Amino acid sequence: MYRDLLDEAQHGSGEAFGMLVAGSVDRCYAIAYRILRDAERAHDSVQEALVGAWIDLPSLRDPARFEAWLTRLVVNACYTEARRERRWQTKLRLLPVENPVSPDTTGAVADRDELERAFGRLTVEQRTVVVLHYFGGQSSEEIASMLRIPAGTVRSRLHHAMRQLRAAVESDGRAVPKRGDRSA
Repeated sequence: MYRDLLDEAQHGSGEAFGMLVAGSVDRCYAIAYRILRDAERAHDSVQEALVGAWIDLPSLRDPARFEAWLTRLVVNACYTEARRERRWQTKLRLLPVENPVSPDTTGAVADRDELERAFGRLTVEQRTVVVLHYFGGQSSEEIASMLRIPAGTVRSRLHHAMRQLRAAVESDGRAVPKRGDRSA
């Protein structure tokens, strides 16, 4: 059935294309959001990638690689979007209180915020390999094939990204004064 949908979509069926990508849109958005860290920009990137997929679908040579091809289109759209706006903005999102009697999780929120700030310091290329490897569960070779870069480059970006994340988290931890400490 998947192959039939792909054949129909390659021959111009918009309905078949819609059914084909329906199962991938959420995954594509999740990848774009994690790379760009902005909901609107992620949405724009996914839309751009889907339009590109519709246009280029007839030229797809290996239908078995449709998901990897679509992911590469999303990543490239994210790169384009990231180049449009180089600086990152801090966004504050207030979360509703669902159960005020629940245990105090402020430590977990602080840790998550600290990790988010550290993640924001990575380059878009580093974030891409981290997202594809840890969120997407893909190997270095799969990422290399998807991004059309050497596997060694993927491993290097992943290594440097993780090292930078650790350093950023550690430096943020040292920069926060402990309760009761006073500066003279």
